[in-house]
Amino acid sequence: MPSVRTTVAAAVLAATGSTTAAAGHAEVYAPPATAPALSASTLDARYQATGQDITRALVTAERVRDEARTRALSAFLAPGRRFLSFDPRGNGRAVEVLGDLEHADRIAVVVPGADNTLANYDSPKFVGGGSRALYRQASADVPRARIAVIAWLGYDTPSMPSVAAVTSGRAEDGAHGLGRLLTGVHRVNGHARFALLCHSYGSVVCGKAARHIARLPVDEIALFGSPGTTVEHASGLGTSARVWAGRAKGDWMRYVPNVRFAGLGFGADPVSSGFGALRFDAGTGPHSGYLKPGSRALRNLALIALGRDAEVTHA
Repeated sequence: MPSVRTTVAAAVLAATGSTTAAAGHAEVYAPPATAPALSASTLDARYQATGQDITRALVTAERVRDEARTRALSAFLAPGRRFLSFDPRGNGRAVEVLGDLEHADRIAVVVPGADNTLANYDSPKFVGGGSRALYRQASADVPRARIAVIAWLGYDTPSMPSVAAVTSGRAEDGAHGLGRLLTGVHRVNGHARFALLCHSYGSVVCGKAARHIARLPVDEIALFGSPGTTVEHASGLGTSARVWAGRAKGDWMRYVPNVRFAGLGFGADPVSSGFGALRFDAGTGPHSGYLKPGSRALRNLALIALGRDAEVTHA
């Protein structure tokens, strides 16, 4: 009888032979309007322009009876929510700000992995819901801390299982977008320090971006539930940031082989001793539970976001 590890490995590698099952269809959602370049002087205008894009997309969702999008976009337009960018095409993209971006001392960017879409954005298991939990945890831990959190659904996340989920093409595209975001946010707030919190395939994105954002004030990079980063050692990321890695005991990712061959897979396991990352205690939860309220992983990730390294519990 095959081992669990062998079974999961076969399933992941089998995805490389798959094709997209969904039939092509005409895109019913319009592209976003051209927004002003991100800077301190344009921040409010950017929020306003993105809100208008969401409103237009909601009208379309209602017209075509896209119930999942209608629910999601109606929630996006709730009072107090602010988005830096939004694109309803395909599975959708959205970049939301929690807290005072312009005056924060710390800015944490949550970089999600596979299967994140506009329809599930606000779920606790996905980037919007998880980012809100992170913001609440950080604010509770240090009430006077000036922290902002960015929920960054800023790239076309792969689906599981698929060829895209075991190759780095989506990550390379995402890395460019992440670099543009951080560059723009640094123009908004030139004194804040950044932390990148990178889940699952999002850690591949962060791995690809790290060298290119080395000139920006990124001082923490946390990789959790990671399949690898395509480099063999943390030093290969080309960043001066502290690199953290954590994997929960209930995460199925521990069964995925850490290989890289002919463009497939992502190489060394970030939680292995040979990779050289700082290991944080990620608790016992599942792959989708790192940002679950009350979890050990969430508390440690909030401390990393706050730059309070001495208080992080190690694995």
